[in-house]
Amino acid sequence: MTFKGEDIKRLIPQRNPMMMVDELQTQDDGSATTALAVRPDNMFMLPDGTLAETGLIEHIAQSASALRNLTPAPSPIGLIGEVKHFTCHRRPLSGDRIETTIVFGFTFGNATIVTGTCRIDGEVVAEAQLKIFIQ
Repeated sequence: MTFKGEDIKRLIPQRNPMMMVDELQTQDDGSATTALAVRPDNMFMLPDGTLAETGLIEHIAQSASALRNLTPAPSPIGLIGEVKHFTCHRRPLSGDRIETTIVFGFTFGNATIVTGTCRIDGEVVAEAQLKIFIQ
């Protein structure tokens, strides 16, 4: 099932101008694919017309939130506790469409390790491992 528009708002707590997920495309037990169209009015846009690295990290975190909130017991609050192994191969341009694969890893208590890989037209543009605390 694909979630977009008003449906995606049920899965993530952020609202404009902080919404960094347009669509949840595919999902299974511990992974999902999301999408974001990079628009010129995005709050993470830099003067050179590219999306800042912090915007990519926020997109990965919100993608994880969307996947987590598909469960029967959604968690409205999630916090990034740590960012590890972040690599930005290139910053997305306005007009690009980012497709991100999220994979949930080890969970201990309310902390979950999440791996995110961002692609544009199949090209890996960024990847990171986040430790997310869910309340």
